[in-house]
Amino acid sequence: MTDPDPGIEAARHTPGRVVVVGDALIDEMREPDSLREFPGGAALNVAVGLAILGVPTTLIAMVGDDADGTVLRNFLAAHDVELIATPGPFGSSRATSDRTDGEPRYIFNEAAQKRRVEFGPRERAALDAAPLVVVSCFPFDDTVQTDAFLAAVTDGPHRLVIDPNPRAGMLHDKALFVQNFERAAARSLLTKVGDEDAELLYASSLEVLRARLLAAGAHHVLATAGRAGAIIETDDGLLVSEPITALPGAIVDTMGAGDATLASSVQSFLTGGVPADAAGWQHLLATAMRIAAATCRSEGALLRVPDAV
Repeated sequence: MTDPDPGIEAARHTPGRVVVVGDALIDEMREPDSLREFPGGAALNVAVGLAILGVPTTLIAMVGDDADGTVLRNFLAAHDVELIATPGPFGSSRATSDRTDGEPRYIFNEAAQKRRVEFGPRERAALDAAPLVVVSCFPFDDTVQTDAFLAAVTDGPHRLVIDPNPRAGMLHDKALFVQNFERAAARSLLTKVGDEDAELLYASSLEVLRARLLAAGAHHVLATAGRAGAIIETDDGLLVSEPITALPGAIVDTMGAGDATLASSVQSFLTGGVPADAAGWQHLLATAMRIAAATCRSEGALLRVPDAV
């Protein structure tokens, strides 16, 4: 067992309600001898992760009035995450990971492929009051939705955090997704990208993608590369890296590592503000890598804090 991180403990007393916007779905995992289901979605994972870290959190996502929607609502309520649900005309989203024939195949149902988020008075009020707004796995290839979201978030460079989190099975127009994502990133405080994002959206490396986003106007880019850890690069030329933390126990599931990293980074912004120097960014990354490492040592995407390992 490791000692609790002071940053993690401080977050448990942070006022204000962060708003997370994006996906909430049922993850269905099919293997040759088993079938398991659990609540998931990148935005849901981040929202629940923040709540576990003691940050009051609201999730804005599409959730249907069906059995899967009930599971999602109950799960969020159990973790004290407020849900502002956009109605799902095709029900709740579902992602199936089918490993029955060896290599995994990922299939998204009609609701996931046609997901959308409405920004009415209640959503706008929540966004206006939020100290930070986080968007993850948003349909940036829908310009109408992107415009509505950006119009609803004022002062983006001081409080908007973006993780594009594209999924091949939900991507309808890659070029349009890239265009709208970069437009949003230029108005953000922090943009997180991973090596899989760089490959899927750009057929490029993380290093090239970091440079591209900064050239397009992004202020701070957080790049995650699995076992290789994470890097922060800023528009004023700062470059800080941190390896993934070595913790006791075997790595069980890497599914929630990126979402845990993002939740931890948002928590650090709330407790300590945006780092002003390399030492501050190093501390932010070190905390995030410890939380990501702890998360990987349990099954599923639920964020775990290091002192629980």
